[in-house]
Amino acid sequence: MKVSTKSRYALYLMLALALHEDENLSVKTVAAMEGISEKYLEQVIPQLIRSGYVKSVRGAKGGYHLTKSPDDYTVGMILRTVEGSIAPVSCLDDEVNQCAKCKSCVTLDLWEQVDRAIANVVDHVTLADLVDRQRRLESRCRAAGEKKDSISL
Repeated sequence: MKVSTKSRYALYLMLALALHEDENLSVKTVAAMEGISEKYLEQVIPQLIRSGYVKSVRGAKGGYHLTKSPDDYTVGMILRTVEGSIAPVSCLDDEVNQCAKCKSCVTLDLWEQVDRAIANVVDHVTLADLVDRQRRLESRCRAAGEKKDSISL
């Protein structure tokens, strides 16, 4: 499975909103924070709004915010909202395999294992988990910078 730019941007947007839970963020702000295309983000936002994940607020202090807690969103939910199916092969897109070769396909079991492995990861990582990882990363980088500064004194 190759994650599309659109899916990555949706995840970056959702993560930015989770990191700044107490404020509304504009597309322009998120694009600048993440170093990504504002135009591309504008294409992703409507899907996230339609799915009920993001809410828009108008006005001077307007922007976007999450409708629920970061704990309530998994990476898998976000990817599926943007991509639809995230199955590695199209024959696994439906609940019941519709492929004509289903009973004779020697690779089907392999693709099912890959599908389960992907789902096992993306469906068990929440935005809250990513927020925690981001904050630990920032803290570690700050600490490394402080060490470097203290050494050079």
